[in-house]
Amino acid sequence: MPDHHIFKVAFMNQGKVYEIYARSVGHGELFGFLEVEELIFGERTALLVDPAEERIATEFSGVKRTFIPLHSVVRIDEVEKKGVSKITNIEGGNVTQFPMPVYTPGSDGRGK
Repeated sequence: MPDHHIFKVAFMNQGKVYEIYARSVGHGELFGFLEVEELIFGERTALLVDPAEERIATEFSGVKRTFIPLHSVVRIDEVEKKGVSKITNIEGGNVTQFPMPVYTPGSDGRGK
């Protein structure tokens, strides 16, 4: 069993699915958000550069920790090794998920 963990986190953002890799994932300090720390990207010193991973690495450059809304998370997997981070379009054309609150203020839990 490895002594370090690597998580693949897939989430939706502005009509696209982001797949990122991180060493730490948790419920964090903000209610309704997933806290993702220690993002992992490929080595920039490599001779071949993947433009898809370069784009997402640039978007998250300088980010120490990011908070993702729980309703945007598609999947979290613990993996043995890092794959390629990427941004892909959501399949299905003009259909998108309607944002739903995790917690409704004033609700007593019985739908009243």
